Amino acid sequence: QVQLVESGGGLVQAGGSLRLSCAASGRSISTYAMGWFRKAPGKERECVSAISWSGGTTVYADSVKGRFTISRDNAKNTVYLQMDSLKPEDTAVYYCAAGGNFQVYDFWGQGTQVTVSS
Repeated sequence: QVQLVESGGGLVQAGGSLRLSCAASGRSISTYAMGWFRKAPGKERECVSAISWSGGTTVYADSVKGRFTISRDNAKNTVYLQMDSLKPEDTAVYYCAAGGNFQVYDFWGQGTQVTVSS
């Protein structure tokens, strides 16, 4: 089992930045693909970004491309999401997840709220 705990969310003005962290425990995430998802009220859950186990492959939703950067530190068992140039439409609960590939995720965190004011 992998336990995931997100942190770093908060309230920020439009144009600002936040860095989310996802700390894993229970077992190493070094062999897992990791993803960041978000869920806004009234909207479906969206995969924002994902990173392969080695960090060599990253993918981004079109809505965040060029503004968000995913990274991982397997030695620290942690994944990050640097969010720059934030927009009000980025407001959501952000979740990290671990899985065997970019399509199927087996373990989920509890989420962290990100609110971007205009």
